[in-house]
Order: sequence, then structure tokens, then C-alpha cells
Amino acid sequence: MSLIFFTFLNFYLCNYLITFGFQKKLYKKMKKRILNVFMLAAIAVVMVNCKDKAKKANTSEAEAAAISESTTQKYVTDVTKSSIEWKGFKPTGTHHGTVNIDTGVFQVNDGAIQSGTFLIDMNSIVSLDLEEGKMKNNLENHLKGTVEGKEGDFFNVTQFPTGAFEVTGVSDEGDKAMLSGNLTLKGVKQNITFPVAVANEGDMLTITSEAFTIDRTKWGVNFGSKTVFDNLGDKFINDEIELKINVVAYKKA
Repeated sequence: MSLIFFTFLNFYLCNYLITFGFQKKLYKKMKKRILNVFMLAAIAVVMVNCKDKAKKANTSEAEAAAISESTTQKYVTDVTKSSIEWKGFKPTGTHHGTVNIDTGVFQVNDGAIQSGTFLIDMNSIVSLDLEEGKMKNNLENHLKGTVEGKEGDFFNVTQFPTGAFEVTGVSDEGDKAMLSGNLTLKGVKQNITFPVAVANEGDMLTITSEAFTIDRTKWGVNFGSKTVFDNLGDKFINDEIELKINVVAYKKA
């Protein structure tokens, strides 16, 4: 009886140890595979974010506006075809939309911009990623500052209904044209430089920028900024706003 018992016990223990060892190896192998998957996913997210991130515009103190020669040709913006695309970022996602360009004038000499300025209708800010409804209205009203008690969070259009951009210079950087100008938002003026494509065909002038980012806090747009407020956790909004300027103007006699 004892011999049978010990034989059975030995058989059970051997099988247990073999099974346990196999499961342990399998667990280690599965754990390694799962970690590899997570690492690849993280790398993919970083690569996508880096790929999608626009270059930051050079920002400095405001400069004197460019002055055109008397021989330049005047072009007036077509407000129905001109706008600024915007995109904001936060940990849980993004919002994007447009704001309209208002009246503007450019002076051009032989296809090159000599001077120019345009106004920005801050009341025209819209979100294009949300469907019509409460969420869209809430976001747009918050951005405009038309919500009582939150007027100064973003652009406070009641106090600052228009923004402005005035050209201070155009330069070449490699094979790209770089447009510099004073951007005014909320009464604050800062000079920015960003890449553009300029085309002058017949009576039409088009100015199309590459997507670029600015630090909104330099214009006093501080809501949800980690560089301004502490203890926000993941309830913050990135300081960088992505912009893309599209201007269409026509020759004025």
C-alpha cells in the first residue's frame, strides 16, 4: 500500500512540476510578447504625433511694418475665399475649425509682396469637428468669451472683436519663402515668421502658408495652460495652436 501511494505521489509531483514549468515559460513568453506590442504601439503613437506636428513659428517682439514703393500694385483680399484654419490640442484629443479674414490690402511688385495687412474677424470662430448642437455651441461660445464669467479664458471678442496681421518682411530660407509679420490678438502684438507659398497669376494673388504653431500664452490666451497654472493634471490644453493662413486677393485699379 505504501509503495503504491509513494509511486502515485511521485507521478503526481513530476507531472505538476513539468506542467508548472511549462506554464511558467509560457507566461514569460506571453508577457514578453505583450510588452513588445505595447512598445510598438507607443513608438507608433510618437511617430504619428511627430509627423503631424507643425513647425513652430519664430516669435519675437513686434517690428515696424513694411513700407511699399510707389510703383507697387495694390491687391484687395476676397473675404469670401480667405480664412485661417486653426487646430487646438489636449490630452484627450483635438478641435479644429476656421476664423474668417476680414478686409485686407497687399502691395505687390513683380509678384513679390512688399507690404500688406489684414484684419481677423474673431466673432467668426467656428469649430468644424463637432456636429451642430450643444457641444459645438458651448465650445464656440467659450472660445469667443461670450459665456458669463469666462470672458477672458480665450479671445474675449466683446472687448477684442478683431485681430490683425501686418507684413514686416519677406525672406528666403533655402527653397522656401518666409513671411514675417506682426500678429495682434487680444490687444497683444507679437512678430511671427512662417513659410508661405505666394502665387501671382493675372489679377489674382494667393498667399498660402504651411501649417505652423504659435504659443497662445504669448498673446495672453492662458486658459488651461500648464505653464501658467499648477495642479491641472491631465485637464490641460496645449499652449501650441496650429494655424494655416489662406489669402486670396485681387488686383485693384
